[in-house]
Amino acid sequence: MSKINLRPLDDRVIVKPADAEAVTSGGIVLPGSAQEKPQRGTVVAVGPGRLLDSGNRGELSVAVGDTVIYGKYGGSEVEVNGEEIKILRESDILAKVL
Repeated sequence: MSKINLRPLDDRVIVKPADAEAVTSGGIVLPGSAQEKPQRGTVVAVGPGRLLDSGNRGELSVAVGDTVIYGKYGGSEVEVNGEEIKILRESDILAKVL
């Protein structure tokens, strides 16, 4: 992935979605229109954290390079430099893949 010239604000995270599966576990090849959108991706940028009432910033629990699973309809899809990315709030991320 090329360098992205975006810096997310507050508790937002930029994720590069994984490629959609083209073949099912049973070996059936799916056309592009039948492929489900991935719910897994790699974090490529993180914001500084949410501003707390105390004036401090809350730390994010994900970092650049982490593989995450996010909600199907969470975040906003954006195209940057011809690549699809998702901008999510940290709360839209369901899990970090270990």
